[in-house]
Amino acid sequence: MENASSANVPEHCDLLLEAGTLVTLDPSRPVIECGSVAIVGERIVAVGPQDVVSVYRADRVISCRGRLVMPGLVDCHNHLFQSLGRTLGEGLPGWEWLSRFMWPYAAEITPEETRAAVYLGAVEAALAGTTALLDHHYGRTDYDTTLAVASAIEEVGLRGVVARGMAGGYTPLAERQGLPEKAFPLSDTEELYITEACLEAQPPGSRVAVWPGPINAVYTDQRLLVSAVRLARSYGTGWHTHLSAPQGDPDVYREAYGVRPATWLHNEGLLGPEAVLAHATWLDGAEIEAIGSTRTAVVHCPMSNQYVPYGVMPMRQLLDAGATVGLGTDGSTCGHRQDLFENMKMLVLMHRLADLDPGASSAAEALRVATAGGAGALGLEAGRLVPGALADVIVLDTSRAHLTPIHDPLSALVYAARGSDVTMNIVGGQVIVEDGLCTRVDQDEVMSEARARARYLLGRIGLG
Repeated sequence: MENASSANVPEHCDLLLEAGTLVTLDPSRPVIECGSVAIVGERIVAVGPQDVVSVYRADRVISCRGRLVMPGLVDCHNHLFQSLGRTLGEGLPGWEWLSRFMWPYAAEITPEETRAAVYLGAVEAALAGTTALLDHHYGRTDYDTTLAVASAIEEVGLRGVVARGMAGGYTPLAERQGLPEKAFPLSDTEELYITEACLEAQPPGSRVAVWPGPINAVYTDQRLLVSAVRLARSYGTGWHTHLSAPQGDPDVYREAYGVRPATWLHNEGLLGPEAVLAHATWLDGAEIEAIGSTRTAVVHCPMSNQYVPYGVMPMRQLLDAGATVGLGTDGSTCGHRQDLFENMKMLVLMHRLADLDPGASSAAEALRVATAGGAGALGLEAGRLVPGALADVIVLDTSRAHLTPIHDPLSALVYAARGSDVTMNIVGGQVIVEDGLCTRVDQDEVMSEARARARYLLGRIGLG
């Protein structure tokens, strides 16, 4: 047995998960058959074989017999406000997808529609085993709506970050790429003012914190990016942006500024562990080295990278260079489902296919990226079932046909499991999903309102 303090083992715990197959993500013992997890407050205090039961007296004991127990999944790149437009934009390439579909949608969505969309996305994520997420929110980004987004995520029971999207002024590069001017309604000064006010309201340490989230390293003005990073550092928080997702982005940027985007970020001293860069698909060797040497975090989005399509992130090279890699579902209009199990499987298969090598990635690696990697990117003490970690834990039902039999739990989770197999989701020691149902919000009511809001929004702007 392993516990927080072998000299002073507590006799009481709030919650005890017993008799499950534990996939710990602890390299010293990755799988524990018939194991138990003891939780006090928001932390795990003990992980071990069944004899943990004889040591701890629990307020609540949950039998996990016939279940897989693992760390909660961390979604490092999402756009929850997009959920009302799910399945639209089919067949459009990257920049055209933005200019013809997503930016008109983002420019017209109301605060009420935004809130309904975020509730829907957060509920879906919780039901599918996500315990923490980074929502890059660039729809309606006024102060009240940004805080309402954070509140909705927290009400569902998740933890994480709202990276407030900062578009700033309408840049020549944005105009050149066909983005609508009405999607850039605020000046750089206004963007920074609102973001700082949101940071004051949801500072680091909040269940759902706010970060600066300049929209895109390519078409966001360089001065706004620099100011956004300075703002993040002054508050001791992270920042988030898209980087070089479409293949043409580095060339477009170099034509405008004479340098590749990640190289410019490095030259300006903007990279580092507090930076979380989504996609990072098209990088040269120098950019990979810069991102790795500064311990910058990047987010692999396998589903959306294939859907748009953008291409294959150089994950192996980034990991070897020292970067932190997390996993992202991306928004519901290009990822379609808030299901990180699906994305773990795609991660492995896309790299094997790209390299024609079965050793290009593995189930164990995908699990690390989706748990400990994502937790590291967001600065969370989570992602492993070990004493002292945040009690962000999920339980999956293994009695179903597609999970029978299980010879290798890690492979089963990545290749056979899906989000709908999650029966319980625990965040900070609090059960937010039980028996496949949200415990904090009425999910049927959330879905009903989302349907009604979506019909009105899409009818109003002619996208339905």
